[in-house]
Amino acid sequence: MNRYCIIMAGGVGTRFWPLSRQNKPKQFLDIMGTGKSFLRHTFERFAPLVPDENFIVVTNRRYKELIRNILPEIREEQILCEPIGRNTAPAIAYAAYWLRKHDPEAQMIVTPADHWVVDEEGFRSIIGECLDFVTGHDALMTVGIRPTRPETGYGYIQASADETICPVKSFTEKPNLELAQTFVQCGEFFWNSGIFVWKVRDIVRAFAQYLPEYHALFSSVEAAFGTPQEDEAVERVFSCSHPISIDYGVMEKAGNVYVRSNADVGWSDVGTWGSLYQLSRKDRYANAKPAEGCYAYDTRNCIISLPAGKVAVVSGLKEYIVVDTEDVLMICPRGEEQNIKKYIDEVKFNKGEEYI
Repeated sequence: MNRYCIIMAGGVGTRFWPLSRQNKPKQFLDIMGTGKSFLRHTFERFAPLVPDENFIVVTNRRYKELIRNILPEIREEQILCEPIGRNTAPAIAYAAYWLRKHDPEAQMIVTPADHWVVDEEGFRSIIGECLDFVTGHDALMTVGIRPTRPETGYGYIQASADETICPVKSFTEKPNLELAQTFVQCGEFFWNSGIFVWKVRDIVRAFAQYLPEYHALFSSVEAAFGTPQEDEAVERVFSCSHPISIDYGVMEKAGNVYVRSNADVGWSDVGTWGSLYQLSRKDRYANAKPAEGCYAYDTRNCIISLPAGKVAVVSGLKEYIVVDTEDVLMICPRGEEQNIKKYIDEVKFNKGEEYI
Protein backbone atom coordinates (compact mmCIF):
# COMPACT_ATOMS: atom_id res chain seq x y z
CA MET A 1 0.00 0.00 0.00
CA ASN A 2 1.62 3.24 -1.17
CA ARG A 3 1.70 6.25 1.11
CA TYR A 4 1.41 9.88 0.03
CA CYS A 5 2.01 13.14 1.86
CA ILE A 6 -0.47 15.89 1.05
CA ILE A 7 0.94 19.32 1.94
CA MET A 8 -1.67 22.08 2.20
CA ALA A 9 0.11 25.28 1.18
CA GLY A 10 -2.60 27.67 0.05
CA GLY A 11 -3.06 29.99 3.03
CA VAL A 12 -2.29 33.69 2.88
CA GLY A 13 -0.81 33.98 6.39
CA THR A 14 -2.42 37.31 7.31
CA ARG A 15 -1.51 37.00 11.00
CA PHE A 16 2.17 37.45 10.06
CA TRP A 17 1.57 40.64 8.10
CA PRO A 18 3.43 42.73 7.07
CA LEU A 19 6.19 40.11 6.63
CA SER A 20 3.73 37.63 5.14
CA ARG A 21 2.08 38.98 1.98
CA GLN A 22 -0.41 37.68 -0.56
CA ASN A 23 2.36 37.20 -3.12
CA LYS A 24 4.62 35.34 -0.65
CA PRO A 25 2.82 34.17 2.50
CA LYS A 26 4.13 32.61 5.67
CA GLN A 27 4.67 29.05 4.39
CA PHE A 28 7.24 30.30 1.85
CA LEU A 29 9.22 32.42 4.34
CA ASP A 30 12.14 31.69 6.65
CA ILE A 31 10.36 33.09 9.69
CA MET A 32 12.29 30.84 12.11
CA GLY A 33 15.66 32.09 10.86
CA THR A 34 16.94 28.63 9.87
CA GLY A 35 17.75 29.39 6.24
CA LYS A 36 14.75 27.33 5.06
CA SER A 37 11.09 28.12 4.52
CA PHE A 38 8.32 26.36 6.45
CA LEU A 39 7.38 24.49 3.26
CA ARG A 40 10.93 23.21 2.84
CA HIS A 41 11.03 22.06 6.47
CA THR A 42 7.69 20.28 6.03
CA PHE A 43 8.91 18.44 2.93
CA GLU A 44 12.13 17.35 4.64
CA ARG A 45 10.22 16.30 7.78
CA PHE A 46 8.16 13.76 5.84
CA ALA A 47 10.77 12.78 3.22
CA PRO A 48 12.05 9.78 5.23
CA LEU A 49 8.49 8.38 5.20
CA VAL A 50 7.40 9.22 1.65
CA PRO A 51 9.27 9.07 -1.68
CA ASP A 52 9.63 12.33 -3.59
CA GLU A 53 7.18 11.23 -6.29
CA ASN A 54 4.45 10.69 -3.66
CA PHE A 55 4.32 14.24 -2.36
CA ILE A 56 1.26 16.25 -3.42
CA VAL A 57 1.11 19.99 -2.72
CA VAL A 58 -2.32 21.64 -2.77
CA THR A 59 -2.04 25.39 -3.16
CA ASN A 60 -3.44 28.47 -4.81
CA ARG A 61 -2.43 28.67 -8.46
CA ARG A 62 -0.55 31.93 -7.82
CA TYR A 63 2.04 30.03 -5.73
CA LYS A 64 2.85 27.29 -8.24
CA GLU A 65 6.21 28.72 -9.33
CA LEU A 66 7.21 29.50 -5.74
CA ILE A 67 6.64 25.87 -4.84
CA ARG A 68 8.57 24.59 -7.84
CA ASN A 69 11.54 26.73 -6.76
CA ILE A 70 11.40 25.60 -3.12
CA LEU A 71 10.75 21.92 -3.91
CA PRO A 72 12.68 21.06 -7.08
CA GLU A 73 12.33 17.37 -6.21
CA ILE A 74 8.67 17.24 -7.21
CA ARG A 75 7.17 17.35 -10.70
CA GLU A 76 4.70 19.94 -11.94
CA GLU A 77 1.83 17.44 -11.91
CA GLN A 78 2.36 16.92 -8.16
CA ILE A 79 1.17 20.49 -7.53
CA LEU A 80 -2.63 20.69 -7.42
CA CYS A 81 -3.75 24.28 -7.92
CA GLU A 82 -6.91 25.68 -6.40
CA PRO A 83 -8.43 28.56 -8.36
CA ILE A 84 -9.74 30.07 -5.12
CA GLY A 85 -9.32 29.29 -1.42
CA ARG A 86 -12.27 27.41 0.07
CA ASN A 87 -10.79 26.21 3.41
CA THR A 88 -9.44 22.72 4.08
CA ALA A 89 -12.32 20.41 3.12
CA PRO A 90 -12.29 21.11 -0.64
CA ALA A 91 -8.47 21.17 -0.69
CA ILE A 92 -8.36 17.72 0.90
CA ALA A 93 -11.20 16.50 -1.34
CA TYR A 94 -9.24 17.57 -4.43
CA ALA A 95 -6.21 15.54 -3.29
CA ALA A 96 -8.31 12.54 -2.22
CA TYR A 97 -10.27 12.23 -5.45
CA TRP A 98 -7.14 12.91 -7.50
CA LEU A 99 -5.47 10.03 -5.66
CA ARG A 100 -8.54 7.80 -6.02
CA LYS A 101 -8.00 8.02 -9.78
CA HIS A 102 -4.24 7.47 -9.66
CA ASP A 103 -3.77 5.09 -6.68
CA PRO A 104 -7.11 4.17 -5.03
CA GLU A 105 -5.53 1.83 -2.43
CA ALA A 106 -3.14 4.50 -1.13
CA GLN A 107 -2.70 5.95 2.34
CA MET A 108 -2.73 9.73 2.85
CA ILE A 109 -0.86 11.85 5.35
CA VAL A 110 -2.33 15.37 5.32
CA THR A 111 -0.33 18.22 6.83
CA PRO A 112 -0.29 22.01 6.77
CA ALA A 113 2.83 23.50 5.19
CA ASP A 114 3.65 25.92 7.99
CA HIS A 115 4.12 23.99 11.23
CA TRP A 116 7.24 23.72 13.38
CA VAL A 117 8.44 20.50 15.04
CA VAL A 118 11.51 20.27 17.25
CA ASP A 119 11.71 16.46 17.65
CA GLU A 120 11.30 15.40 14.04
CA GLU A 121 12.42 11.81 14.61
CA GLY A 122 9.86 11.37 17.38
CA PHE A 123 7.24 13.00 15.18
CA ARG A 124 7.92 10.56 12.33
CA SER A 125 7.61 7.67 14.77
CA ILE A 126 4.13 8.92 15.72
CA ILE A 127 3.11 9.26 12.07
CA GLY A 128 4.38 5.71 11.52
CA GLU A 129 2.10 4.49 14.32
CA CYS A 130 -0.84 6.22 12.65
CA LEU A 131 -0.03 4.64 9.28
CA ASP A 132 0.18 1.21 10.87
CA PHE A 133 -3.17 1.72 12.60
CA VAL A 134 -5.10 2.85 9.52
CA THR A 135 -3.68 -0.07 7.54
CA GLY A 136 -5.81 -2.45 9.58
CA HIS A 137 -8.73 -0.19 10.50
CA ASP A 138 -11.43 1.86 8.79
CA ALA A 139 -10.23 4.96 10.61
CA LEU A 140 -9.78 8.69 10.17
CA MET A 141 -6.83 9.61 12.37
CA THR A 142 -5.61 12.88 13.77
CA VAL A 143 -2.61 13.71 15.93
CA GLY A 144 -3.24 15.24 19.36
CA ILE A 145 -0.46 17.32 20.90
CA ARG A 146 0.11 17.36 24.65
CA PRO A 147 -0.90 20.91 25.74
CA THR A 148 1.73 22.90 27.59
CA ARG A 149 -0.47 25.92 28.35
CA PRO A 150 -4.16 26.96 28.12
CA GLU A 151 -3.88 28.10 24.50
CA THR A 152 -7.03 29.78 23.16
CA GLY A 153 -5.83 29.89 19.56
CA TYR A 154 -5.88 26.10 19.04
CA GLY A 155 -8.66 23.57 18.68
CA TYR A 156 -8.84 20.73 21.22
CA ILE A 157 -9.50 17.00 20.91
CA GLN A 158 -10.97 15.02 23.79
CA ALA A 159 -9.76 11.42 23.93
CA SER A 160 -12.28 8.77 24.97
CA ALA A 161 -9.77 6.70 26.96
CA ASP A 162 -6.34 6.87 28.55
CA GLU A 163 -4.71 5.07 25.63
CA THR A 164 -2.16 6.17 23.05
CA ILE A 165 -4.60 5.54 20.18
CA CYS A 166 -8.31 5.71 20.93
CA PRO A 167 -11.58 7.04 19.51
CA VAL A 168 -12.18 10.78 19.72
CA LYS A 169 -14.88 11.81 22.18
CA SER A 170 -15.27 15.45 21.13
CA PHE A 171 -13.76 18.40 19.28
CA THR A 172 -13.75 21.97 20.61
CA GLU A 173 -12.64 24.86 18.41
CA LYS A 174 -10.64 27.68 20.07
CA PRO A 175 -12.13 27.79 23.58
CA ASN A 176 -12.05 30.83 25.85
CA LEU A 177 -9.30 31.03 28.47
CA GLU A 178 -11.38 29.58 31.32
CA LEU A 179 -12.40 26.55 29.26
CA ALA A 180 -8.85 26.08 27.94
CA GLN A 181 -7.55 26.03 31.54
CA THR A 182 -10.11 23.35 32.40
CA PHE A 183 -9.04 21.29 29.38
CA VAL A 184 -5.38 21.40 30.36
CA GLN A 185 -6.12 20.46 33.98
CA CYS A 186 -8.47 17.64 32.96
CA GLY A 187 -5.84 15.63 31.09
CA GLU A 188 -8.28 14.25 28.49
CA PHE A 189 -7.81 17.07 25.99
CA PHE A 190 -5.07 17.59 23.43
CA TRP A 191 -4.29 20.30 20.93
CA ASN A 192 -5.64 19.55 17.48
CA SER A 193 -2.57 19.57 15.22
CA GLY A 194 -4.55 19.57 11.98
CA ILE A 195 -2.48 16.59 10.80
CA PHE A 196 -4.48 13.63 9.50
CA VAL A 197 -3.76 10.05 8.40
CA TRP A 198 -6.21 7.77 6.54
CA LYS A 199 -6.71 5.57 3.53
CA VAL A 200 -7.99 7.19 0.35
CA ARG A 201 -11.07 4.99 0.26
CA ASP A 202 -11.98 5.83 3.88
CA ILE A 203 -11.86 9.61 3.44
CA VAL A 204 -13.77 9.36 0.13
CA ARG A 205 -16.42 7.31 1.92
CA ALA A 206 -16.59 9.99 4.62
CA PHE A 207 -17.07 12.73 2.02
CA ALA A 208 -19.87 10.72 0.45
CA GLN A 209 -21.60 10.39 3.82
CA TYR A 210 -21.00 13.77 5.47
CA LEU A 211 -20.34 16.17 2.58
CA PRO A 212 -22.31 14.55 -0.26
CA GLU A 213 -22.26 17.73 -2.33
CA TYR A 214 -18.46 17.58 -2.42
CA HIS A 215 -18.57 13.89 -3.26
CA ALA A 216 -20.86 14.60 -6.20
CA LEU A 217 -18.77 17.55 -7.43
CA PHE A 218 -15.36 15.90 -7.30
CA SER A 219 -16.60 12.54 -8.55
CA SER A 220 -18.10 14.30 -11.56
CA VAL A 221 -14.71 15.66 -12.67
CA GLU A 222 -12.43 12.83 -11.51
CA ALA A 223 -11.94 11.59 -15.08
CA ALA A 224 -10.37 14.95 -15.99
CA PHE A 225 -7.62 14.70 -13.35
CA GLY A 226 -4.25 14.30 -15.02
CA THR A 227 -5.56 15.50 -18.38
CA PRO A 228 -5.46 18.89 -20.16
CA GLN A 229 -9.04 19.41 -18.96
CA GLU A 230 -8.11 19.32 -15.26
CA ASP A 231 -7.77 23.08 -14.71
CA GLU A 232 -11.15 23.82 -16.28
CA ALA A 233 -12.82 21.04 -14.29
CA VAL A 234 -11.31 22.21 -11.01
CA GLU A 235 -12.35 25.80 -11.74
CA ARG A 236 -15.92 24.62 -12.17
CA VAL A 237 -15.92 22.51 -9.01
CA PHE A 238 -14.41 25.19 -6.77
CA SER A 239 -16.82 27.83 -8.05
CA CYS A 240 -19.64 25.60 -6.76
CA SER A 241 -17.99 24.72 -3.43
CA HIS A 242 -18.82 26.51 -0.20
CA PRO A 243 -15.96 27.14 2.27
CA ILE A 244 -15.78 24.63 5.12
CA SER A 245 -13.00 23.04 7.15
CA ILE A 246 -12.40 19.30 7.22
CA ASP A 247 -12.95 19.42 11.00
CA TYR A 248 -16.46 20.87 10.73
CA GLY A 249 -17.37 19.04 7.55
CA VAL A 250 -16.17 15.54 8.39
CA MET A 251 -14.17 14.96 11.56
CA GLU A 252 -16.76 16.25 14.02
CA LYS A 253 -19.48 14.11 12.41
CA ALA A 254 -17.77 10.82 11.65
CA GLY A 255 -17.97 7.87 14.03
CA ASN A 256 -14.61 6.36 13.09
CA VAL A 257 -12.31 9.20 14.15
CA TYR A 258 -9.28 8.23 16.23
CA VAL A 259 -6.55 10.29 17.85
CA ARG A 260 -2.93 9.41 18.43
CA SER A 261 -2.76 11.44 21.62
CA ASN A 262 -0.13 12.86 23.93
CA ALA A 263 2.41 13.69 21.22
CA ASP A 264 5.23 15.64 22.87
CA VAL A 265 7.50 16.63 20.00
CA GLY A 266 7.89 20.39 20.36
CA TRP A 267 5.08 21.13 17.92
CA SER A 268 3.72 24.59 17.13
CA ASP A 269 1.66 25.97 14.27
CA VAL A 270 3.60 29.26 14.70
CA GLY A 271 0.36 31.02 13.89
CA THR A 272 1.03 34.50 15.29
CA TRP A 273 3.81 36.90 16.17
CA GLY A 274 3.09 35.99 19.79
CA SER A 275 3.70 32.29 19.19
CA LEU A 276 6.89 33.10 17.28
CA TYR A 277 8.02 35.16 20.27
CA GLN A 278 7.48 32.15 22.54
CA LEU A 279 9.65 29.95 20.29
CA SER A 280 12.40 32.48 19.60
CA ARG A 281 15.75 32.86 21.32
CA LYS A 282 15.74 35.99 23.49
CA ASP A 283 18.37 38.31 24.89
CA ARG A 284 18.79 38.99 28.59
CA TYR A 285 15.95 41.53 28.43
CA ALA A 286 13.56 38.97 26.92
CA ASN A 287 13.65 40.59 23.48
CA ALA A 288 13.46 38.36 20.41
CA LYS A 289 15.42 40.39 17.86
CA PRO A 290 18.04 40.04 15.12
CA ALA A 291 21.55 39.24 16.31
CA GLU A 292 22.90 42.13 14.26
CA GLY A 293 21.63 45.57 13.31
CA CYS A 294 19.10 46.05 16.13
CA TYR A 295 20.09 48.36 18.99
CA ALA A 296 17.58 48.15 21.84
CA TYR A 297 17.63 50.50 24.85
CA ASP A 298 15.29 50.30 27.84
CA THR A 299 13.28 47.78 25.83
CA ARG A 300 11.81 44.58 27.27
CA ASN A 301 9.76 41.58 26.11
CA CYS A 302 9.57 42.71 22.48
CA ILE A 303 9.75 40.84 19.19
CA ILE A 304 11.54 42.76 16.45
CA SER A 305 11.84 41.72 12.79
CA LEU A 306 14.04 43.62 10.33
CA PRO A 307 15.12 43.15 6.72
CA ALA A 308 18.64 41.84 6.23
CA GLY A 309 21.13 44.69 6.35
CA LYS A 310 18.70 47.10 8.03
CA VAL A 311 19.79 49.00 11.15
CA ALA A 312 17.17 49.93 13.74
CA VAL A 313 17.34 51.72 17.08
CA VAL A 314 14.48 50.84 19.44
CA SER A 315 14.15 52.64 22.76
CA GLY A 316 11.61 52.57 25.57
CA LEU A 317 9.28 49.82 24.35
CA LYS A 318 7.75 47.16 26.59
CA GLU A 319 5.96 44.11 25.12
CA TYR A 320 5.73 45.37 21.54
CA ILE A 321 5.82 43.83 18.08
CA VAL A 322 8.04 45.77 15.66
CA VAL A 323 8.09 44.51 12.06
CA ASP A 324 9.88 46.44 9.35
CA THR A 325 9.77 45.48 5.67
CA GLU A 326 10.78 47.26 2.47
CA ASP A 327 7.48 49.14 2.24
CA VAL A 328 5.58 48.64 5.52
CA LEU A 329 6.45 49.27 9.17
CA MET A 330 4.16 47.91 11.89
CA ILE A 331 4.53 48.76 15.59
CA CYS A 332 1.86 47.47 17.95
CA PRO A 333 1.56 46.09 21.50
CA ARG A 334 1.92 42.32 21.71
CA GLY A 335 -1.40 42.18 23.54
CA GLU A 336 -3.20 43.76 20.59
CA GLU A 337 -2.01 41.59 17.72
CA GLN A 338 -5.58 40.36 17.22
CA ASN A 339 -6.08 43.78 15.58
CA ILE A 340 -3.74 42.95 12.69
CA LYS A 341 -6.72 41.96 10.52
CA LYS A 342 -8.19 45.43 11.14
CA TYR A 343 -4.89 47.06 10.21
CA ILE A 344 -4.77 45.06 6.98
CA ASP A 345 -8.32 46.07 6.05
CA GLU A 346 -7.59 49.76 6.61
CA VAL A 347 -4.31 49.69 4.71
CA LYS A 348 -5.97 47.82 1.85
CA PHE A 349 -8.79 50.37 1.72
CA ASN A 350 -6.48 53.39 1.76
CA LYS A 351 -3.37 52.17 -0.06
CA GLY A 352 -4.46 49.21 -2.18
CA GLU A 353 -3.67 45.50 -2.63
CA GLU A 354 0.06 46.01 -3.20
CA TYR A 355 0.62 46.54 0.54
CA ILE A 356 -1.23 43.40 1.58
